[in-house]
Amino acid sequence: MNSTRLEKLAPLILLVLIVLLWQLVCWGFSVSEFIFPSPLQIVLSLIDLWAPILGHAWRTFWTTMVGFGISILVGVALGFVIGSSRFAYAAMYPLMTAFNALPKAAFVPILVVWFGIGIGPAILTAFLISFFPIMVNIATGLATLEPELEDVLRVLGARRMDVLLKVGLPRTMPYFFASLKVAITLAFVGTTVSEMSASNEGIGYLLISAGSAMKMPLAFAGLLVVAAMAMAMYELFSWIERHTTAWAHRGQGAH
Repeated sequence: MNSTRLEKLAPLILLVLIVLLWQLVCWGFSVSEFIFPSPLQIVLSLIDLWAPILGHAWRTFWTTMVGFGISILVGVALGFVIGSSRFAYAAMYPLMTAFNALPKAAFVPILVVWFGIGIGPAILTAFLISFFPIMVNIATGLATLEPELEDVLRVLGARRMDVLLKVGLPRTMPYFFASLKVAITLAFVGTTVSEMSASNEGIGYLLISAGSAMKMPLAFAGLLVVAAMAMAMYELFSWIERHTTAWAHRGQGAH
């Protein structure tokens, strides 16, 4: 097996080893499922309760996607504004950083008052927690455009907006996809946190219900489903990135 193939299989191999060790520890120490369920018990819970889990998972998935879609629109727009102007960068970036430092879970009770219990708070929490990485990466990509390159283009007759749209934005694509891979995982976190206190559907609600009923295998099954959905979207964006910005990684796959 060559090194490239081994590198691709490394995450799977590590996962299998962790699951085996987990199962052996639960068997060896006779750990109760009410304390720490084994992988086998979690899988059995997934099989036995697949229908309700699937329903809650679908609710969490499309709610997250709506919030994530809004975060892309807002993040790209704000990133473009901040990155295209030194004044806007100096004025807005510190404020956005301060806003991002606020715990987004603290917004959930406020959103419930404004929009009621349901999908509204979940969508907005997913948006609030995931737009910042997109905005920062777009702004950074535009703000770090080489002055020499911009001067040459301006001498050739390009306007400031032409430079930003035709050179700046394409240059930010690697930054953009990197931010999407981070933001999508955060969006699932935001949705799940909101559903735990402001919804009667979704994986977050399932976690609270399972915990209250002491059904730990079901709770871990819910966590597994969220992780699987986030990882699937991460891999999707990685695939799109490899097929659209290969020029930015031309030296990394040569071995």
